[in-house]
Amino acid sequence: MSSANRPSSIHELRNIWLCPLHEEAVRPEFCDLFIADGKIAEIRPSDYRRYLQNHDPGSDSSRFAADPGRRYAEYVDAAGRVATPPMVNFHEHLYSRLAKGLALPGPMQDFRNILKNLWWQLDEALDAEMVDACARLGAMEALRSGVGYLFDHHSSPNFIEGSLDALGGILSEAGLRAVLCLETSDRHSRAVTDACLEEQRRFIRRSATGNLRGLVGLHAPFTLSDQTLERAAALCRELEVGIHIHLAEDRHEQRYSRNTFGCTAAVRLQRAGLLEYPGILAHGVHLQGEDWKALGKGRCALVMNPDSNLNNAVGLGRYTEIPNPIVLLAGTDGMHASPSRSIKQLFLLHRHQGGEIAESFAFIRKLYLDQVRFLRTFFPDYPDLKPGDRADLVIWDYRPPSPFTGETFWGHLIYGILETTAWTVCMQGRALLAGYGLRSLDCESTARLAARQGARLFEKLGVHHHG
Repeated sequence: MSSANRPSSIHELRNIWLCPLHEEAVRPEFCDLFIADGKIAEIRPSDYRRYLQNHDPGSDSSRFAADPGRRYAEYVDAAGRVATPPMVNFHEHLYSRLAKGLALPGPMQDFRNILKNLWWQLDEALDAEMVDACARLGAMEALRSGVGYLFDHHSSPNFIEGSLDALGGILSEAGLRAVLCLETSDRHSRAVTDACLEEQRRFIRRSATGNLRGLVGLHAPFTLSDQTLERAAALCRELEVGIHIHLAEDRHEQRYSRNTFGCTAAVRLQRAGLLEYPGILAHGVHLQGEDWKALGKGRCALVMNPDSNLNNAVGLGRYTEIPNPIVLLAGTDGMHASPSRSIKQLFLLHRHQGGEIAESFAFIRKLYLDQVRFLRTFFPDYPDLKPGDRADLVIWDYRPPSPFTGETFWGHLIYGILETTAWTVCMQGRALLAGYGLRSLDCESTARLAARQGARLFEKLGVHHHG
């Protein structure tokens, strides 16, 4: 990495609207923030009205005030921008990044055909070089979306051994913290199933660090035999970790589960002992009464991915009817890199499904707080943005145009913050994104690498392209 792209350590953030979490309330405060040894050392309140009176709008005070060649930034003037803890993408598919523009032959009229004729062909074509490109491009997109933490659900059945190390190394290089897994299913040979489980055992035992964790990845119940579920449950108990699985994404899964196993999909997971540790259940579009009872007895969270559900035409979760005890999180399912977009979409869909505006805000507030509590089972030091916390934060290119208080925060979040882009992303005091510029990854080399590997992927799949 060249010195121009080396992350800078930030010592001081000036003129910033900080949004710390106080128990279950967010209380914005205008302040200067000081960082030492990767932690928030001091928060010094400032007078916002005086700042507005004295600020010269013609000055260049919002620039990232550091020489790109230096190791340290003496200060960053946020110029009244808003800072929150980093966003978390609770369900990603980094391996999808080279699929843009990909059109394969075969019917796509329903979800099973989309899997069979697109995604299952794509993941089988991936090799180590393509996975490397996907991870670098995905990490770059994540940082530009204000994401500092992500849960990735990987699949590359012809590149299994070492695949999680490869992903983890790139994400760590980019400065992200991640929880990784490798999709296991019975749609391949027994040898592939064995290899996927063993790769996860090895990674979780030997390779996980303070910034990398692991879960046991499974595709979806309808692609898994009872025997494989039992083996996965045994691995969870051995490693004391949970699962990361797609659940009830399509109507077919519930019909198949009832017809084949005599129970709904979530009940089947519960009976196999797969809900006992904190884990990720992605989608849940077609969960039913028995499923909610099963989930209520376990420790897994439901990750909603509305954009993906709309794209695949599988339906939408009944967001206004989800039982309150269920832990709710937001993901992207590889559709894009922005949990902000997913959260805004969830708010609008909750309203569309009949939620009163106060109920819809309560829904988002619950999601926001559930995110913090759940993430801390993996990373206990995820910050509240108080003195002594890790200096992990995202500065949004958003200056509140109206009073910014604990009472108005949620309205600013939905109608303002989530609509803007990340201006600076700081992880443990290091600026990975600074004034829109990436510091921990080289944009040009990443773009060229992705283009080369994307062309290889298309050729491997027999897709002709020109240019």
